[in-house]
Amino acid sequence: MAGHFEATPGGGAAVALDEVEIAILRSLAVQLLELIGPGDEPAEGADPLAALFAEGPSEPPTDPALARLFPEAYGDEDGELRAASAEFRRFTENDLRARKRDDALAVVRTLDALTVAGDGTAVLELTGDECRNWLGALNDLRLTIGTRLEVSDEDEGEAGSLYRLPDSDPRKPMVMAYLWLGALQETLVETLMP
Repeated sequence: MAGHFEATPGGGAAVALDEVEIAILRSLAVQLLELIGPGDEPAEGADPLAALFAEGPSEPPTDPALARLFPEAYGDEDGELRAASAEFRRFTENDLRARKRDDALAVVRTLDALTVAGDGTAVLELTGDECRNWLGALNDLRLTIGTRLEVSDEDEGEAGSLYRLPDSDPRKPMVMAYLWLGALQETLVETLMP
């Protein structure tokens, strides 16, 4: 189980993590929460139905990592498509941000609930719902780190070149985190497949 998720009865998954891995995952999830930004809590006494129809932004984010997390729906070549993307974003981005926030918060909460044993390890056991939250958060973390590292879709197939970075390369720690998150994500997906 060390280093990869395994299926548990009832549709969940478990993985053994050490204190350093727990700290890294928690730190990355908190940074993701900071990047996504706080949610808009409805004012006390506010109409809950009105919150359902609240409009979000119509312009794409300027930060490349946020633009990757909240991409254009229809591309940006054609003026008509640009208008449709803006309209789509206006009615969907708030909900998408809330879901991404919930996923990252689930990671933080499940890690905070762990009890580390005397040998410095803990077993993280996730329910089926928590597995889905973790999958979403792991994906968002990889997209964010990949964007910061300028990893393209073509680079994905050539992960070996990422492994060959010299230790002196300042990107090396983030590349290693990117690859590790990918391995965690892959084993978590495998546990959920029938």
